[in-house]
Amino acid sequence: MNPAERLLLAAKRCEIDNLEHLATTCEIVGDISRFIHALQKERGASNVYLASRGERFADQRLERVEECLQTERIMRQRLDTLASDGSRPAAGARLLGRIARVWYALDSLGALRGHIETLAITADEATLTFNRLISGLLSVVFDAADTAGDPEITHALVAIFHFMQGKELAGQERACGAIGFTAGGFDTAHRRLLRHLVDAQQRCFDTFAEFATPEARRRWHEGLPPRTQAGIHQLREMAGHDIPRPDTRRSLGETWYELTTRRIDAMKRVEEALADELSAMCRDKIAVSRQEMADLEALRATLTSNGASPPMCQQLVDLFDGEPCHELGTLTANAVDSQLNRSLIELMQVQATRLQALGDELETTRKALRERKLVERAKGLIMAHQEMTEEEAYRFLRKASMDQSKSMAAMARSILDLSDILQKRRV
Repeated sequence: MNPAERLLLAAKRCEIDNLEHLATTCEIVGDISRFIHALQKERGASNVYLASRGERFADQRLERVEECLQTERIMRQRLDTLASDGSRPAAGARLLGRIARVWYALDSLGALRGHIETLAITADEATLTFNRLISGLLSVVFDAADTAGDPEITHALVAIFHFMQGKELAGQERACGAIGFTAGGFDTAHRRLLRHLVDAQQRCFDTFAEFATPEARRRWHEGLPPRTQAGIHQLREMAGHDIPRPDTRRSLGETWYELTTRRIDAMKRVEEALADELSAMCRDKIAVSRQEMADLEALRATLTSNGASPPMCQQLVDLFDGEPCHELGTLTANAVDSQLNRSLIELMQVQATRLQALGDELETTRKALRERKLVERAKGLIMAHQEMTEEEAYRFLRKASMDQSKSMAAMARSILDLSDILQKRRV
């Protein structure tokens, strides 16, 4: 085997190594997905328990806690391999740092459960703590999408991240509704929060649809029974418009919990399918690369095949605007015209073109992620200074961008830059 062939084999081994590490990251995303789902169920049951002052869902909450502990153990085992693995880690420094912070936050779950058990915490306070932990876990998925090196897998990770985020907002809606319906009514703050959560879910699922495969979109549209959707819609209307409730209103908390749990369980099935799709994508890419590495004849063919590009000597002559090639010298002309050098140069050109295409596609995806971050930061700033809800801030930003003929990201950047300038002047 000559040096060129050995280099090609080394390149294939490197490609397989990267894909295997990426597959490990995708498996972690699946574990996090299952753990978040268990946390969401525990949060919902805990809210009914707290809002009823321990009269309802005592047993259900304990069942949810046990389920959560099981999925947490599995996830921790997978995450622990990242720290104990002596080889190159399956994630970048930023992703590993994010996982470390989430690991630290997980250690506070025991104390939270103790406070819930003794009714030493309100439903809203418990919800906020659960929300922060789940937000940290979702950030791990976001960083995994942002650091993936394969464009197709990056798209799949972006799709599953936004679906998981939409599902988490659905879980927060379940928690908020459980508080209001169990307590017998919604105050203005909880009614507004419920509307915001419904709108925010839709934006997440719209983004999911942009990046998801057609099969994933089909699963999502067909996943929820119409009767469940109708029941949730009716209860949303009751909560949002203060429609009079029947005398059995104290049981509406459990009805709401049951219906929204069906919806979230349906989302979970779609989420599992997305995770399976992601794993299959990684396995298929690894299998193809292994097959290509095992086929030495095909690898040799890539070295000896003649492409459509002109001989290298002619390409060098073109650089001199048609000047005779004698100026290059006989030795140089013979060297660049040799079969091995031509094939290596052609191979490099093909690889460079392929890498450029992959890089362009990956940069497009990452640009979308960066622009999303800008919009989220600008919304937060508008909410803080204008006392708006997130939905109102989003509409304000969208209208401002349309009025000034700017993209949402450009408008967000302008708002953030202006904020920085004003802060500096205050100093």
